[in-house]
Amino acid sequence: MSPAEPGPGATPDAGAAAGGGAGSPSLPDDLAVHLVRHGRPLVDPSRPPSTWSLDPEHLDGVRTLRASGALPLGARWVSSAEPKARETAAVLTDSPVAVDGALGEQARPAGWLDDYAVRIHRSLVAQESPAAPGWETAASTRARVVDAVHRQAESAAQEGATDLVLVGHGTAWTLLVSALTGRPVDLYAWERLQLPDTCSLAGGELVRRWGSWRS
Repeated sequence: MSPAEPGPGATPDAGAAAGGGAGSPSLPDDLAVHLVRHGRPLVDPSRPPSTWSLDPEHLDGVRTLRASGALPLGARWVSSAEPKARETAAVLTDSPVAVDGALGEQARPAGWLDDYAVRIHRSLVAQESPAAPGWETAASTRARVVDAVHRQAESAAQEGATDLVLVGHGTAWTLLVSALTGRPVDLYAWERLQLPDTCSLAGGELVRRWGSWRS
């Protein structure tokens, strides 16, 4: 199975309480956070996923997201440093986009795993353990991304922005939503993620679910 997309079919643990989100300080109530998952990448198993670029033949999805009006005007924009995230942000907005390397996806080495989706599920459930050799643990990813988002929220407040758009990655965002809402990781939501996709949070709640912008 390609690591570019979440796979169909849940493991027996899917939908169960996994990696509860308690313990993360809340963001300002007047700040809406809009998470964007990057567009479809050009998969090259010989290189680490963190180096992949967008697939130039599948940019229509990103352009459709821009045209949908789902993302706010006048927001602070921040992207992961990974090429596929930065390239997605460049298609989505003409505004300046800051880059924060700490918003990167769960680190994984080059290679191909036929049981990729199963490994992701395992990682999200047993967050302290690497799901495969060379994988960053979900606990490390979560801590890194949560710290980065709070730092970016402070920058947004200093700029007087009430919207923060973060362009990044599916597993990292799944862990972040859990942390910011104080709820268990939603494995079913991870399975349904599209390329690209977006959701929004405000006041510690998920106010727009993944995929709803297509409705």
